Amino acid sequence: MNGHSIPSRPVVLLVEDELLVRMATADALTDAGFDVIETAHAQAALEALQYRDDIRVLFTDVKMPGTMDGLALADLVRRRWPHILVVVTSGHLDAGSILLPDDAVFIAKPYGEQAPINLIQALLS
Repeated sequence: MNGHSIPSRPVVLLVEDELLVRMATADALTDAGFDVIETAHAQAALEALQYRDDIRVLFTDVKMPGTMDGLALADLVRRRWPHILVVVTSGHLDAGSILLPDDAVFIAKPYGEQAPINLIQALLS
């Protein structure tokens, strides 16, 4: 097996500053067959994106600490890595009140454990 083989488990980059939410979501996604890269803010997510070429999905919260929020991150990912699927989540905003990048999908918080799994599986199929 060479180093360029495609992993059998799709890689999800999870960007969530609330530790318990991040852990629960990462556990659910891992149990559902995804590899999950966990980050707490956009800067860490961008570092992961620069070093990993196997990320298939960005799953990001809108409000987080740092200079860039999840919408700005989603927009940047859509422009720089157009092959990556983008899912945006928020407990403070709804889909009608935010401008999502093209082809990005919104999921409201609180979401059940299965909701992000179903959504991501549907996007990847």
